[in-house]
Amino acid sequence: LSLQGTYETLYKELEKKDAELETIREQAANKSDEDVKNEQEITNNQKLLGLTDVSGAGVIINLDENREIDSSEVLNISEYLVHEEDLLYIVNELFNSGADAISINDQRIVSTTSIVCDGNIIRINGKMVGVPITIKAIGFPERMEYALSRPGGYLQLMADGGVKVYIERSDNIDIPKYEGVYSSEYISRGDE
Repeated sequence: LSLQGTYETLYKELEKKDAELETIREQAANKSDEDVKNEQEITNNQKLLGLTDVSGAGVIINLDENREIDSSEVLNISEYLVHEEDLLYIVNELFNSGADAISINDQRIVSTTSIVCDGNIIRINGKMVGVPITIKAIGFPERMEYALSRPGGYLQLMADGGVKVYIERSDNIDIPKYEGVYSSEYISRGDE
C-alpha cells in the first residue's frame, strides 16, 4: 500500500510536470516555423510511445470465458479460459498486421508492457485485469480482422477451444494513454 501511495504521488507529480512542459512547448512553438515542426515531431513521437490518448478506426475484440460448461464433464477446463499467452499472441498478431495502438481493458500496450499470469488473474502494466477482456486496436480494420479470424487463425482456435470470441470493426475507437513511467537506465544515444 505504501508503494501504491508513492506511485500515485509520483504519477501526480509527473502529470503536473507534463502540463508545465506542454505550456513551455506551446510558448516555444509560437516563435518560429522550426519550433512548430519540432513540436509536431514531439507530438507524433508521444503518440507512438503511447503517451497520448488516440482515436481512429480499427477493431474491437471481446473475449470471455465459457461459464456455460459443466466442469465435471470436461477433460481440460483450461481450454475454456483466457490466458496471458492468448493475449500475448493476439497483441503480437495485431502489431504484425499493422496496428498503430492497442489497449487491453483500457491498459495501453507499449514497448515496456508486461502481460503476466498472477495466479488466477492477469496483470497488464502491473494492473489486475479480469474477464471479460476487451482488446481495442487502431489500424487498418480489414487487415487486422483477417489476421486474427482467418481460417486457422488464433481467434478461431480459441473459439473452437471453447472461449467466447467476438470481433467487430469500428470507425471510432478511443485508446487511453499509457499511465506508467518509462525507465531507461542502460541505454544512451548513439552519439554520446
